[in-house]
Amino acid sequence: MELLLLEPVFKQMIWGGSRLKDDFGYDIPGDNTGECWAISAHPHGDCTLKNTEYKGKTLSWLWENHRELFGNVQGDRFPLLIKIIDAKADLSIQVHPDDAYAAKYEHGSLGKTEMWYVLDAAKDAQLIYGFYHDMEKSVLKKSLEDGTVERFLQKVQVKKDDVFYIEAGRVHAIGAGTLIAEIQESSNLTYRMYDYHRVDKNGRERELQIDKALEVVDLQGSDQPRQ
Repeated sequence: MELLLLEPVFKQMIWGGSRLKDDFGYDIPGDNTGECWAISAHPHGDCTLKNTEYKGKTLSWLWENHRELFGNVQGDRFPLLIKIIDAKADLSIQVHPDDAYAAKYEHGSLGKTEMWYVLDAAKDAQLIYGFYHDMEKSVLKKSLEDGTVERFLQKVQVKKDDVFYIEAGRVHAIGAGTLIAEIQESSNLTYRMYDYHRVDKNGRERELQIDKALEVVDLQGSDQPRQ
């Protein structure tokens, strides 16, 4: 059977860059493009078929109408979302809910557990992976309010070919100078906890979701991730 080729969806971000064009030759919408949704049937970015008799159809349509192409697997939605992430600057400190929380409080959405494969990284690139030690919710909340949360976060050096598993509930952030392939559940739920008081082109800080983040975050200290 002929391979099915997809037209990716691009997302411009305050922290994005131009490597999706420079390294992969994609026709990106601007030099602040942070994400390529390469395989996605999510409503916020549904890839379109580029070839075969299904050209012009979306991946979600193909999933609904030709399940035989997916091995007749069961499920009410395409389960995965695969991205390439270009972090020219640090991403926000964030956390994702699990499936149970998302289903109950986010209109039946999936939660978000993800895996990162580091395609490339600058010499001193880092990422944030959980807390150094067990936290109390009140201490975490205060540190988010007064901007001192970074002192509690575990920072990990990264290099090309490293792999990280980020389960729902683990606080995390991709650091500047990192190019990552991300395999995740088909979800667009991110609860930003802290964003360094950055402002967008209109001079506004991005919205935070601290209350929801405090409900889902894993407060236990994290081991060093296996790489």
